[in-house]
Amino acid sequence: MMESVLIANRGEIARRIIRTARRLGVRTIAVYSTADEHAPYVREADDSVPIGAPPARESYLNGAKILAAAAATRAAAIHPGYGFLSENAEFAQAVQAAGLLWVGAPPAAIRTMGLKDHAKSLMMRAGVPVTPGYLGEDQSPAGLKREAATLGYPILIKAVAGGGGKGMRRVEAAAQFDAALASCRREAAGAFGEDRVLLEKYIQSPRHLEVQVFGDSHGQIVHLFERDCSLQRRHQKVIEEAPAPGISAAVRTVLCDTAVKAAAAVDYVGAGTVEFIADASHGLKADRLWFMEMNTRLQVEHAVTEAITGQDLVEWQLRIACGERLPHCQEQLQIKGHAMEARLYAENPGTGFLPSTGPLLHLALPPDIRVDSAVTQGDEVTTFYDPMIAKLIVHAASRTAAARQLARACETVEVWPVRTNAAFLARLARHPAFIAADLDTGFIERHADDLIPASEPSPGIIAAAAQALAAPAGADPWQALLGFRSNASPHLQVGVAIGNHSYTVAIDPRRRRAPIVLVGGEQVLFDRGEAWSFGIPSSVHGSGAESDGDGSVHAPMPGRIVSISAHQGQQVKKGQPLLILEAMKMELTLQAPCAGLVSTLVAAAGDQVTEGALLVRVAKES
Repeated sequence: MMESVLIANRGEIARRIIRTARRLGVRTIAVYSTADEHAPYVREADDSVPIGAPPARESYLNGAKILAAAAATRAAAIHPGYGFLSENAEFAQAVQAAGLLWVGAPPAAIRTMGLKDHAKSLMMRAGVPVTPGYLGEDQSPAGLKREAATLGYPILIKAVAGGGGKGMRRVEAAAQFDAALASCRREAAGAFGEDRVLLEKYIQSPRHLEVQVFGDSHGQIVHLFERDCSLQRRHQKVIEEAPAPGISAAVRTVLCDTAVKAAAAVDYVGAGTVEFIADASHGLKADRLWFMEMNTRLQVEHAVTEAITGQDLVEWQLRIACGERLPHCQEQLQIKGHAMEARLYAENPGTGFLPSTGPLLHLALPPDIRVDSAVTQGDEVTTFYDPMIAKLIVHAASRTAAARQLARACETVEVWPVRTNAAFLARLARHPAFIAADLDTGFIERHADDLIPASEPSPGIIAAAAQALAAPAGADPWQALLGFRSNASPHLQVGVAIGNHSYTVAIDPRRRRAPIVLVGGEQVLFDRGEAWSFGIPSSVHGSGAESDGDGSVHAPMPGRIVSISAHQGQQVKKGQPLLILEAMKMELTLQAPCAGLVSTLVAAAGDQVTEGALLVRVAKES
């Protein structure tokens, strides 16, 4: 085993690697931007090195600085985690050229599979079925639009580089194509430094299946079964599970054997994921599976595979990087039970899932399941990086039990003042169609009305909170029960938890109880993953609404103005796009809140704006 490893990443995956490395006796070295100086992973590593300013291009995407840190700390190896430089062939090559072990795929495999058009061409030559589409060299908007018409709408525009749903747009009709292509290219260029795209025919009722593969330097390749990642929003995975529901043994064999065949075509070494799209309109069929892409790294959702196989995939990575053989042969790997993972994000479903930023003054995550978290209480969610707070991972004997356990876990999440998607996740896990495994990538969009939490508290919550406000923290529990009567309605009874500055309240006739916690002068009620503040609000909040009632449009969060599609004096319709704001790895299109005249335009393309800054004002039509 190597003596030390530098982790060229941050947040949750850095903590995950540190955990395994420590168990194996490997010294860990963290690198950090100035925004992450006090992050948990930096504190937990044996050594740490600052590498620059918060923007990723000045720190985590700066290979020279990372190699310098490795030299200064005498690191024996570099683990790239996922994202950032994990699929950068030039960086992998530079690591090996410096005499360090690269805990990742061979540079040649990264290069081949990193460009989706090249990867698909290779897979076709290897006899692996691929999604129908256009992989040609003509990148002109007119040429691409012609090819889209030939394929027939709906289609997907996808960046040839990168992954994670970045640089991907679904287009329903020709009228949407030009704007979608421009947006896709902007996002791809910003995320991957490459704006070339390919086109794919959009599969109706698509299921997103992927297979975990591992190869060693001795020519062995195995799979660790499949995962289902069909629950997605904006092409971003939300809940992943393993194994895939509704798959037969025969289809699993075809799927996993095809994944191994794809990995063998590039002499694969290390952890990788081969991703497939399946037409699930008539169930999962062996002849309705198509290769999409291969991620030449560990995946965010690797934890569900660990849960059903009992294997530590980071340990596998470290051992294979040291030249060892795979820890197990294919016949020794088995599926045990069912696992699910939910991605807990700092975002507000009530405002269209806008990312939420700010300090985590209160953070309580489920204590009885596996939680891979990026932060602890007191940390801050910034605009510089992905807004994931934690991954909530459950494992049970059956899929139904796992879904039930995941829903309970999401319902116990307590975060303030940053907003989260916990209630949304809980509703997903409890939805009858999810329980019935009636899944495809359009699930969330189709059931949005059932899944998005209410923007206002229910009458029961308001009544319970009003009662709680009469019982200040630290009060005598008997005196605190102001207005209490032994025969009072159960939903109005209040109890006090002594010593932790919190109350519990019953908010329905079944005596369902919820805590109210004092956070920064506010009393916050947590119920089924939702958070409601009562009393005098603090001065610090996550992202708010983007528009006032007077026709003004404010920045919902800090970010950079990408483009402006309106000009002062222009007549606009309600809902018409005005400008595009880029923040936290995503583009937000801000629209006219009403019909009228653009009377004020204070933003310009390229501007960095702060949360709440006035950008545009539309004078309403009288």
